[in-house]
Amino acid sequence: MTFFTSEYECKLDAKGRLVLPARIKTQLPEPDGGGQELVIRRGFEQCLIIYPMVEFKKVFSKISGLNEFNEEYRKLQRNFLSGVVTVELDSNGRFLIPKNMLTYAQIDKDAILVGTGSKVEVWNPSIYEKHLIQDPGELSKLAEKYLNE
Repeated sequence: MTFFTSEYECKLDAKGRLVLPARIKTQLPEPDGGGQELVIRRGFEQCLIIYPMVEFKKVFSKISGLNEFNEEYRKLQRNFLSGVVTVELDSNGRFLIPKNMLTYAQIDKDAILVGTGSKVEVWNPSIYEKHLIQDPGELSKLAEKYLNE
């Protein structure tokens, strides 16, 4: 089972490649035969989401299984899946992030990778800061609301 946690400060190289931190790389499932494939999609917030292929297949199964005759479902499928790309890790643990995705997330050189369980978010550091809960009381209330069930 994939289990990503923590935050990692990273830098993209001039070509837009990112090196996966070792702690994230060691959590990736073993590839089936070929290279290590990852799926990147545009996040709901202004970030990118990285999935190991095995985890993305679970999400894809839910999205693709929606009734194509329902207008809302088609809209979700179209918008969700159009922002998806498959990349492969090279021998140095790097992968290329497409330019349009970097533009969407406003990532230039610096990035923060955030492990969120089965996936990893990639953020522009200043945008990420705006999405963090600053008040410990608010975090406590959310934990009580969703973890105390």
